[in-house]
Amino acid sequence: MKYRIEHINDFTYDTCVDQSLNHIRLKPRTDECQRLLSYSPEITPVTLTKEHTDIWGNTVESFFIAEPHSRLQVKTTSYVSIQKSPFIRMVAFTPEMDTIFRSELFRSHYLSFLSETPPTHLRQDQVDYVLRELGDLSNPVDCVLRVMDFVYNRFTYDPEATGVHTGGTESFDLERGVCQDYANVMIAILRAKGIPSRYVSGYLYVGEDSALIGDAATHAWVEVMIPGIGWVGLDPTNNVEALEQHIRVGVGRDYNDTSPVQGVYRGGSQRLEVKVSVQLLEHHEYPEMSLRD
Repeated sequence: MKYRIEHINDFTYDTCVDQSLNHIRLKPRTDECQRLLSYSPEITPVTLTKEHTDIWGNTVESFFIAEPHSRLQVKTTSYVSIQKSPFIRMVAFTPEMDTIFRSELFRSHYLSFLSETPPTHLRQDQVDYVLRELGDLSNPVDCVLRVMDFVYNRFTYDPEATGVHTGGTESFDLERGVCQDYANVMIAILRAKGIPSRYVSGYLYVGEDSALIGDAATHAWVEVMIPGIGWVGLDPTNNVEALEQHIRVGVGRDYNDTSPVQGVYRGGSQRLEVKVSVQLLEHHEYPEMSLRD
């Protein structure tokens, strides 16, 4: 599957901004199942970017705008190829895998994804409620699927109910939210069960006849570490495994590690408009391209 992704972040300021320093994480990843074919950022006002890789393996581009401006637009165009087949529901969790899972070495290696953060925090009574509802969760593979199903059925998708700073505790009580809220709650429950879990930010291809939700802006889902298997993506917003329709950009402990655009500026308040377009390409539509130097 090949996709063309266009992502526009359009900032408008109430007063003229003297200068701004910004960091963007918008470049899709390349791994064993996903290949970035081409990526091009366009920034207005025009400026140069400096690229580095953060501790989680995400590409971060930084840029400074010294001239006064009342608008900032960050537009990226990416071409990505994905080849991934479902398998998590067919995995038999063996005694050997269980030995690794319960080892101190495994826990210490993935400690960053076992420790709660403010966005992925749940009160103990909330965690206890889930554990009572779901019963025996000793098999990690069965656990992640049942927790995903629980979150999907508990929540109502409601873009007006929460904001970018809403934490898991609040969204759990509201039983409403968007993909970020679904991911935060699922991660909190799985970490409480000792399953390394990380937040994933990216794009979702919905298509014309799909019932999937989450293509209006960047999408969020969860990846869990299963010994002997590796990182497995699960989308609690849609109750599906993250496969060929999920385009990965950033991973981290929570949204703060994967935020598409971060920055500081000197000036008045701002308004942000986000537009995301994900287009499935036929083979003949796709030109030969290479990554930007």
